[in-house]
Amino acid sequence: MALLLAACAQAPRVEQPGAWSGRMALRVQDDAGASFSALFVLQGDPERGSLTLSTPLGTVLAALRWAPGQAALQSPQGDRTADSLDALLADALGSTIPVPALFAWLRGEAASAEGWEVDLGEIGSGRLAAVRQHPAPSATLRIALDR
Repeated sequence: MALLLAACAQAPRVEQPGAWSGRMALRVQDDAGASFSALFVLQGDPERGSLTLSTPLGTVLAALRWAPGQAALQSPQGDRTADSLDALLADALGSTIPVPALFAWLRGEAASAEGWEVDLGEIGSGRLAAVRQHPAPSATLRIALDR
């Protein structure tokens, strides 16, 4: 029975180009100590795409969609929109995530992002870590891809 429940709790595998799934954690070092951890499915590219965050049981925590000049977030706390994905992420998470660099990092490419340092040493095992020291507050992003 425990194995059956564990199997149900796995995120769906995404097997198409420009799509990744796994676990994501972001910790922001601010006064509020903001952090989250969730299963994710990322699709598209830096200009047009979607990111869905969910619990291990499949409850959607947030669904982001973006295209040139627009970004939208749907969550149980309400819907938000912004002119850019960076603005929306900063408002929702208290920190931006370098989306263009993230797509490159997931492909194993060491793209630069202002203020961020990425460790791709374990990308062959489906893991990456990135740290932003500036601008404040500092943040740590960890990703473990489904294999």
